[in-house]
Amino acid sequence: MTLLPSLLAQLLHLALMLAVGPLLVGLVRWLKARLMGRQGANPLQPWRDLLKLLRKQPLLAENASVVSLAAPYAALGATAAAAALVPGFTHGMLLAPMADLILIAGLLALARFALALAAMDVGTAFGDLGAAREMSFAAFTEPAFMLAVLAFAMLAGTTNLDAVGSLLQEGMVGLRVTLGLASLALLAVALAENGRLPVDNPATHLELTMVHEAMLLESSGRQLALWEMQGALRLALWLSLLAALFLPFGTAPADAGPLAWLFGLLAWAIKLGLLAVALAILESVIAKMRVFRVPEFLGAALLLALLGAVFLFLSTGLA
Repeated sequence: MTLLPSLLAQLLHLALMLAVGPLLVGLVRWLKARLMGRQGANPLQPWRDLLKLLRKQPLLAENASVVSLAAPYAALGATAAAAALVPGFTHGMLLAPMADLILIAGLLALARFALALAAMDVGTAFGDLGAAREMSFAAFTEPAFMLAVLAFAMLAGTTNLDAVGSLLQEGMVGLRVTLGLASLALLAVALAENGRLPVDNPATHLELTMVHEAMLLESSGRQLALWEMQGALRLALWLSLLAALFLPFGTAPADAGPLAWLFGLLAWAIKLGLLAVALAILESVIAKMRVFRVPEFLGAALLLALLGAVFLFLSTGLA
């Protein structure tokens, strides 16, 4: 594989991830509004909001430290680095050898850590409350994600996401109970990581319900735009990750040429669209859980991931 096609594919992939993130947020909002009988805002509205916020000067509390200034850039940078490692329309990109699932989990944890630090920096009750809830949920989501990674590593012999996706696309793994259990666990983790129903409600600012939004109440202007972009990019990352693992069809090799890239882009758009529709339907038919019930939900995801790894361990005769 030559360097130039893999480099061009990598740059195009990152640009598309940055562009698609806010569009996916707007699409989910529009679909939810249509399902509820309302007209809904244009799917491009998140991009308009971001551009408007970027032109505004941020306002900081008097006791805010350098953490509040640096955290949005650190979180967005870590999320963008993780998004660059998740294959979208093509595989075999320049950074494919670094696309390790454990590295992706670490980058997402770094972004979460920056958000929690920024929420606690000013010392408001809402910020501390949201940060405490976010980190308590992470105590369940991260082990569940790592157990799912263990299952894929046992199936494919590697934790490299690009290699795992290629094996699944070629059908070398086949249908297994482990894949079903891992998919359910990762779906629950994705909902929690993106602050979606039933774990969190992204459309509320009520004290008893909000988690992610509570950590952004002290942000404004350009800083709020960076946080919103980071959240949108995280949603695109998780949908692309789920598509790469459980809908691996249509992904083109990086050196296959522009025509194959075009078909890969079409397949990627279809997969993201289907997952966005599924997310909108899910959030339209279920209610938010009480905060004290969320650990039970995430604990079930942890158990499913553990069962998937145990079943695979026993079925392959490794015991």
